[in-house]
Amino acid sequence: MKKIVAELFISLDGVVDAPQTWHFPYYNDEMAEVVGSQIADADTIVLGRRTYEEWASSWPNRGSEFVLADKINSAPKLVASTSLVSVDWRNSTLIEGDVSEALRRLKGGPGGEIAVIGSGTLVQSLLRDGVLDELRLLVHPIVVGSGKRLFEDTLGRLPLKLVNSRTFKTGVLYLTYEPAS
Repeated sequence: MKKIVAELFISLDGVVDAPQTWHFPYYNDEMAEVVGSQIADADTIVLGRRTYEEWASSWPNRGSEFVLADKINSAPKLVASTSLVSVDWRNSTLIEGDVSEALRRLKGGPGGEIAVIGSGTLVQSLLRDGVLDELRLLVHPIVVGSGKRLFEDTLGRLPLKLVNSRTFKTGVLYLTYEPAS
């Protein structure tokens, strides 16, 4: 059975929005290894609409000189969106219907991990629906102050169990959680 994992850059105040504006001062070889292994270990990449649009506008133009470009461009990509009518990036498929149900079916099959990249709104819904098997947070030692937070009031109570932790030289905490129930 496949495992669905999500990995997010997150600030101390819970912001997952626009990490490109605050996360790079903390990016180092330790983080590159962790982020790279999530993508390398994945059979399938799942993206929300905004992340898909950002990635589809840049990754297809990157060649082998960029680490992971070949993997990202060739990997099967599933896109969760209620507003897109089609996706045209190579190996991309729009998920039709209930996203959580589609991912439950997919995870019942053979293969490696299903990696949810970015996509905070999608991660919230997968947590709420009990579909996510692992939540990996790269907690940055910065208070961003505003932006989309991962844990909005609409999520409700969600018991999690810490299964692994690591501290990077930059002060970033790499925390891995599973549902507690």
